[in-house]
Amino acid sequence: MWRDRREAGRYLAEALKEFKNKDVLVLAIPRGGVVVGDEVATALNAALDVVVPRKIGAPFNPELAIGAIAADGSKVLDQNLIQRLDVSEEYLKKEIERQTEEIKRRISEYRGDRPPLEIEEKTVILVDDGVATGATTLAAIKYLRNKKPAQIILAIPVGPPDTVEKLKKEVDRLICLSIPSLFYAVGQFYEQFEQTTD
Repeated sequence: MWRDRREAGRYLAEALKEFKNKDVLVLAIPRGGVVVGDEVATALNAALDVVVPRKIGAPFNPELAIGAIAADGSKVLDQNLIQRLDVSEEYLKKEIERQTEEIKRRISEYRGDRPPLEIEEKTVILVDDGVATGATTLAAIKYLRNKKPAQIILAIPVGPPDTVEKLKKEVDRLICLSIPSLFYAVGQFYEQFEQTTD
């Protein structure tokens, strides 16, 4: 268990120390992942930017991911869950539009007029504060693949075994500090896990 996201970021940076002073980019998933990513980027002396995927929440339970979408429209949908919950096409379309607008708002808020960092042919370290279903992480990876990086390294403090196994197949390398079999939520592995503001 970590005290907070900053401490988790320092432990993650230690696991990534081979990349210190190398030509790598740290891309963090907002909001909580930016706090972790800041520690990693600072320790590695690397540039930091954001990649902004958004969860597509289930009707009546927005915390349950039925998919996720990224800034370029890359999306990941859990068709089994969508069918089991009988999610309508209309709901899905509206929720994707709503999350796409939120992605635009966040990118504008976080980046202002600055252009995104150039990703092509770079080694990218994708950071978050942890994964649960992995939906938003998968959307972020899909987005990054479209930008043609040299390699994608996913670096996370914690995730459940099945999700970590699924994500490992999508990246060039995965570094996860803790893969507990008893996993309910990312927040259970932090003493302090308050919502992070913009």
